[in-house]
Amino acid sequence: MTSPKSSADSFSVITQVVLPNDANPLGFILGGTVMHLIDIAGAMAASRHSRTRVMTAAVDGLQFLHPIPIGDIIILEARATCAFTRSLEIQVDVFGESTLRGTRRRTSRAYLTFVAVDADGHPLEMPPLALTTPEEARIAADAGARRAARLAAKQALAAEG
Repeated sequence: MTSPKSSADSFSVITQVVLPNDANPLGFILGGTVMHLIDIAGAMAASRHSRTRVMTAAVDGLQFLHPIPIGDIIILEARATCAFTRSLEIQVDVFGESTLRGTRRRTSRAYLTFVAVDADGHPLEMPPLALTTPEEARIAADAGARRAARLAAKQALAAEG
């Protein structure tokens, strides 16, 4: 078993300007582009934690609080919140930053589950997450509840055939 890693070990950031090619006809970044970037930021954080290949296993519900217009900056910050035996929950916060005013506000938060895999796609054991503050312990406890909800939803979907 590998030694525990801190949440800071997994911290990853993506920053880029929103260009017209990324936008819808209203001039705001496409939701699908944001989802794509969330998956990439999450995978980077999961890879940093596990130091192996990872695959996305689940994405929790995603709400868009504010649009990010063309010319502004999108910032995605990802970090591990809880490690399970073979999976890892990653929190990704998405921010929009006005290039003219310098103001930043959160536009979304997503929780993703990643599984560490070998070269053949077989699951590997996930390194544990060291919880060093009461806040990290609270977030990890909340992650357990989110995991239970994800597993129940997965079972319900599988039962539908």
